[in-house]
Amino acid sequence: MVLDFSKYSSVKIGGRVEVALLRACGSYEVQMVGLGNNLLVSPHARNLAILDRCFDYIEDMGSFVEVGARTSAQKLFGYFRDHNLGGLEFLSALPGSMGGLLKMNAGMKAHQMSDVVLQANINGTWVDTEALGLAYRTSAFEGVVFGVRLQKKRGFREGILQECKQMRAYHPKKPSFGSCFKNPPGDFAGRLLEAAGLKGFSLGRVGFSSAHANFLINIGGAHFEEALDLIALAKEQVFESFGILLQEEVCILT
Repeated sequence: MVLDFSKYSSVKIGGRVEVALLRACGSYEVQMVGLGNNLLVSPHARNLAILDRCFDYIEDMGSFVEVGARTSAQKLFGYFRDHNLGGLEFLSALPGSMGGLLKMNAGMKAHQMSDVVLQANINGTWVDTEALGLAYRTSAFEGVVFGVRLQKKRGFREGILQECKQMRAYHPKKPSFGSCFKNPPGDFAGRLLEAAGLKGFSLGRVGFSSAHANFLINIGGAHFEEALDLIALAKEQVFESFGILLQEEVCILT
């Protein structure tokens, strides 16, 4: 199948690229695109893949909840809320699919996926959370995620939901990845970018939002190379100003 990433991805940057559809669990050497969030895809990218809709499911297994890797963050959030389960309240403010959420250990503030993950199906084999190497916005495992098993923590936390909704209110509305860079230890990427003069700064058809400096936005019709150039420029200016090398939170597929 062919996906047009100028329409499919959250940042609306890219071109028409051939993508394989995975219909069964197994070991594949591919680059997963999920629902296209927090993803910058080169028009020349190869070996891309996406999961079939059979991996979009949520099942109560008694002592845990099993979720297919194609299941969206919003669908999963709704299930946890409707069944009075806690631990994923932050998903109300996040896009993406279960596979991508696990791969980057997605979260907001002190809340993240690793808080509730028990096991994951990687390349067709269920492994315990210790083998995943989940840390701040990253993981150590290689391979394709097909499913995840989550703890059932009774008690949906309305206070955390409202806190995350307030944070979301300051996010820009133009197409973006979400956060472009990870927060360095003891600091915030947005603060560093703003202090380096990059809040509201644009380069060609991409820029850093005037609402939130850590959001790289597509001003209109942006190209892959423009986004790469702005990311490189931001890392250089922050390093020159503060001696801190920012790490991308966005996943770049070339």
